[in-house]
Amino acid sequence: MEVKEIKAFGTKAAEAPLDQININRRKPTPHDVEIEILFCGVCHSDLHTARSEWGPSIYPCVPGHEIVGKVVNVGGHVSKFKVGDMVGVGCMVDSCRECQYCKEGQEQFCEPGMTGTYNSPDKNLPNNPTFGGYSESIVVDENYVLRIPDNLDPAAAAPLLCAGITTYSPLHHWKVGPGKKVGIVGIGGLGHMGIKIAKAMGAHVVAFTTSESKFAEAKRLGADEVVLSKDRAQMAAFKGKLHFILDCVSANHDINAYLALLRVDGALALVGAPEHPLPVSAFSVILGRKSFAGSMIGGIAETQDMLDFCAEKNIPADIEMIDIQQINEAYERLLKGDVKYRFVIDMASLKK
Repeated sequence: MEVKEIKAFGTKAAEAPLDQININRRKPTPHDVEIEILFCGVCHSDLHTARSEWGPSIYPCVPGHEIVGKVVNVGGHVSKFKVGDMVGVGCMVDSCRECQYCKEGQEQFCEPGMTGTYNSPDKNLPNNPTFGGYSESIVVDENYVLRIPDNLDPAAAAPLLCAGITTYSPLHHWKVGPGKKVGIVGIGGLGHMGIKIAKAMGAHVVAFTTSESKFAEAKRLGADEVVLSKDRAQMAAFKGKLHFILDCVSANHDINAYLALLRVDGALALVGAPEHPLPVSAFSVILGRKSFAGSMIGGIAETQDMLDFCAEKNIPADIEMIDIQQINEAYERLLKGDVKYRFVIDMASLKK
């Protein structure tokens, strides 16, 4: 297969900083779309993978799965996109296409395993990993490329491709809408999108935070009420009141305290990824027939639905733009929670 060498930012070892490297991309095959990357969001997963914190990563590693750019070339059989289109690529670039979940449009649950946008074996270039969006360009099968609606700011749309779909999918699956009281736990990269999307779906939104300093922010984002989760009296006021809770926290926390806030038949879906198991008391779910669930991104069709919904409701991510040369500093700030609420890389900086 023909390849071309391009510039990227990546790392060659878990303990090494990210720096400029050269990588190979395949030249477009008949069903491929070649995208010049304009913006790439920075996700906590990027940091975990670059540093091999979720198990051994494949090196060199080029992170980035919140990609927005312009189509610069299409294969001869491509029907969905044309040169000049503004498009996006999220957390996956392929899947088996044959299993029950791929056929249901739930490619994120592909039984043999989806092909991640980075750090997965590359089907097209054997012995190579997939490389992500911290790069000049990317080549992706048209079936895994998304259309960015015209009225979405391209930079602020980038985080929707992970943080947006990660929160939209469970809110949509558990039928959040008018008449529902919904809790959003944690006001960070995921939580800020959860508040905006749940509110736009018509729910009464209750935000939970460990920091009083975030009360005004939560209200600005659309929360109807804000609860200081460290205050037992404030928590007790919502016991048995919520239909659904979206838990966006990746730190260790008391899940039973939140399960207690659910009504009978309520559900809590975890989208944060705590490093250690969360102990769940049997009585937290038995008393009230409650569900403790999880959710992971969404399929391609659902991700397009999310982008269209965010365009219709005018829901961008709140971003801080950085140059690629600031990525190591951004990772350190990410660890401290020092970002409102998502870093986005202006990939024009890679040309510097």
